[in-house]
Amino acid sequence: MSASAHGHTPAAWTGVTIAFIGFCVAGGAVVMTNLPLMWAGFGVVLLGGVVGKAMQMAGMGKTPPNAPLRAQAPAGGSASPSGGDREHADEERSAGESRDESSVR
Repeated sequence: MSASAHGHTPAAWTGVTIAFIGFCVAGGAVVMTNLPLMWAGFGVVLLGGVVGKAMQMAGMGKTPPNAPLRAQAPAGGSASPSGGDREHADEERSAGESRDESSVR
C-alpha cells in the first residue's frame, strides 16, 4: 500500500483532517442534541472536500498518471530555469496550428 502513494499528499492530508474535525463537531452536536451545530459540522466536512480538491488542482495533490513529472531538457541543449524552453514550445505549437489550418482548406 505504501508503494502506491495513495493519499500521501498535502492536499489529501489537509482535506481529511478538516473533514475529520467536521465529523467530530457533528458527532458531538448529536450527543448534545444541538441541531444547528450538527449541520455546521456537516458543512465543515464538505469544506474539507472542497479544500482538498482545490489544493489538488493547485498542484499539491497527486499528479495524473499521463502528466509529465517535470519539463525535460531538449537533447543537446540545456534548459534554462527562466522558461526559455517555453518560447520554443510556443513556436512549435503555433507552427502546428498553421499546419492544421492549411489542411482544413
